[in-house]
Amino acid sequence: MPAKRTAKKAAGDAVAAQPAAPAPTAEAPRRRNGVRAKLKPKYFLAMAGNIGAGKTTAAKLISQRLGFELFDEPVIDNRFLKDYYADMKRWSFTLQLEFLIRRVEHHELIHTVNKSCVQDRTLYEDPEIFAKYLHGLGHMDNRELELYYEYFDRLNIKLPRPDKIICFDVPDTEVLLKRIRTRGRAEERGIGRDFLRGLNGYYSSFPQVVERKYGIPCMTVDVSGIDIRERATRDEFLERVDAFLRA
Repeated sequence: MPAKRTAKKAAGDAVAAQPAAPAPTAEAPRRRNGVRAKLKPKYFLAMAGNIGAGKTTAAKLISQRLGFELFDEPVIDNRFLKDYYADMKRWSFTLQLEFLIRRVEHHELIHTVNKSCVQDRTLYEDPEIFAKYLHGLGHMDNRELELYYEYFDRLNIKLPRPDKIICFDVPDTEVLLKRIRTRGRAEERGIGRDFLRGLNGYYSSFPQVVERKYGIPCMTVDVSGIDIRERATRDEFLERVDAFLRA
């Protein structure tokens, strides 16, 4: 079980839960009294999902089609990722701090941008999924987990939060593995189905966590058997996104 958080955690989690957003459909965007609902002048949308789920592809599509500024997941330039996959026990805590700092920087930058933005992977997946999972596997000890949460709570106090989150669901780990191998990142070659299956266990409750704990509406999309790069599927997905944003 994860280490118990300190009293400082209360400051970071003191957010009133908002009602869950109605489930969007693949139909045309919602209309009110026959008039299409307008988007806010500036939206902050974040993508969530397991490794290989397709978040990066989706974020790029949203950026291109809806004109959102894209904030890529800081993976390629991560100075600890290769070491992490080679020795998770040694590098898990260090990697989690690296990701935390980079995502906090994203939130601060997004606050200054005058247009809508889409973020590839949320800030909240690290404390709610990866840190807990790595601790459970024995890759982070109680002190490291506690210290990580202290950093997260302190840095997250005044950060702007996403307006909405889209979470990709891929229950079949074989699909995730295939996609990981297809994109061919050298540092990800050692990822196994058991590791992905464990992450999926945490992702199953993640939409409820962000809605109830952080007050952020979340739409779950099962992308197991679809390729959003294909035209028909891509258009249907973008319609769902548009409807979700306008809901």
